[in-house]
Amino acid sequence: MERRQFLKSLGAGVATVGAVDLFAASKTVKSLGLQLFSVREFVAKDLEGTLEKVAALGYKELEIYGYNGTFFGKTTNEFKTILKNTGIKVVSSHHAAGIANKSKGSLTEGWDKAVEDLDSIGAKYMVCPYLFPKEQTHETYALLPDLLSKSGEVTKSAGIQFAYHNHDFEFKKYNDSSLVFDHIITNTPADLVKIELDLYWIIKAGYDPIQYFEKYPGRFPLWHVKDMEAGSKDITEVGHGTIDFDKIFAARKIAGLKQWFVEQDVTKGNMFDSIKSSHEYISKKKFK
Repeated sequence: MERRQFLKSLGAGVATVGAVDLFAASKTVKSLGLQLFSVREFVAKDLEGTLEKVAALGYKELEIYGYNGTFFGKTTNEFKTILKNTGIKVVSSHHAAGIANKSKGSLTEGWDKAVEDLDSIGAKYMVCPYLFPKEQTHETYALLPDLLSKSGEVTKSAGIQFAYHNHDFEFKKYNDSSLVFDHIITNTPADLVKIELDLYWIIKAGYDPIQYFEKYPGRFPLWHVKDMEAGSKDITEVGHGTIDFDKIFAARKIAGLKQWFVEQDVTKGNMFDSIKSSHEYISKKKFK
């Protein structure tokens, strides 16, 4: 999309995007990472236009989702062109396990091709983001470390680091002596399988991320940063909730932090306003 066309679309779509000065924002704050899932509804309608809006807010590094042999319905070359046009860099990508829910581009189907395509667009990380409810079984957990390790071997051959992303179900008991989360970490090689720690979900599960950094130092190079609303414990904009990010970021070296992404799974308002608010708070905190 040409800049002139983009400006025109912004003028016509203020109600959709929210009353934000997108270009002004890009001049006053540093580049941050965003999990693109946050704006999935807009991506489905206009990929390039959405990336332009995201970039204008200062999010120049992305973690993407939904690879299925294409990138949001685009070929690899088409997607590369869009990234070039928008000044966006893809740092990481989410890929389903594909154990019960079979899908192309998952760990169990077309993984080699997925790694090849993500390598071609310059991604540094590939992450298994979630186990679907049908996959959240003791039988799956028993097999998971081997699947994750083998997936990491393939990504390593391409110079890409593999990781697993948590929610809260991993903090349930796997057996009498360990949680599912610890089972995954202790039964996978530290060089092949890192953890993308979702700060919201580990805290919602009742656990302290810093204690895990100390327990498994260097294992957490990726983080998802989102806040928890007081009372409801719903996801909210960074800086609007109860999570002590100052304390957590102070422990980033022992965690092994390399890259982190703002993620706003849901919002009670306008999504672009929400990610703009998170960006403004983080920029002032100088977490980078």
